[in-house]
Amino acid sequence: MELLRVEHLSRFYGEGAARVKALEDVSFTVEKGEFVAIMGPSGSGKSTLMHLLGGVDRPTQGHVWVQGTDLYTLDETALAIFRRRQIGLVYQFYNLIPVLNVRENLTLPLLLDGRRVHRAQLDQLTQILGIQDRMNHLPHQLSGGQQQRVSIGRALITSPALMLADEPTGNLDSRNTAEVMGLLRYFHEKKGQTLLVITHDERIARQADRLLVMEDGRITRDEVMRP
Repeated sequence: MELLRVEHLSRFYGEGAARVKALEDVSFTVEKGEFVAIMGPSGSGKSTLMHLLGGVDRPTQGHVWVQGTDLYTLDETALAIFRRRQIGLVYQFYNLIPVLNVRENLTLPLLLDGRRVHRAQLDQLTQILGIQDRMNHLPHQLSGGQQQRVSIGRALITSPALMLADEPTGNLDSRNTAEVMGLLRYFHEKKGQTLLVITHDERIARQADRLLVMEDGRITRDEVMRP
C-alpha cells in the first residue's frame, strides 16, 4: 500500500541570476512499512527534500501526499496539526527542549494535541528505548545517545504514519550509532514503521530496504537493497 507520493517536487531559492535550485523535479513513492535510505554529497538536496516531506518548508512547485493528504493544500494550522499527528521527525542534534525533562519532552506532541498520555504505552516505549530510569532528567544530564533515544521516542509517541530521520547518527560515536540504528530497525521490523533516513554512512544505507541517491537536487539512483 502506497503511503507517500512525491510528484515533480522542486524548491528554488532567490531570483534571477542568484536563483539556486536546491531540489528539482523529484518524484518517487514509498510503500507502507518500507525503510528507505537517502544518500548524497553535501548540497545534493537531501535535507531540503526531508524538510518538504515533513511539512517544515513549502515547495516552489510539486506535491507531497502522505496517506492520501496533499500536504501543501493545507493551511498553516491544518499542516501543523497533520505534521504533529502523522509525521515523526528526528534530527542530528536532537532538538530537545532544554527546560523540559525526558518525560515532558517525550509526551509534548500528545499534550500539544490535547491527547491523553497512556501510561502503559509510555512505559512500553521507554523500556524499548532503554530510558525508563532517565524520565526526570533534563537533556543536558543525558549522553548524546540517550538524547537521540528521547528524540526517537518523541517522534514515535503519536504513532505517526511516516518517520523521517535527518542524519540521526551524525553526532554519535560508533557504539551509539549501532544502538540508535538498532532501535530504528526494531520499530521498522517489529512495529511496521515506515522510515526514511538521510545518511552519509554506507553501512547505515545498506540496512535499508531501498536506497535513493541524490546529486544536484535530483534523484540519480533508486535501488532495491533487499526484497
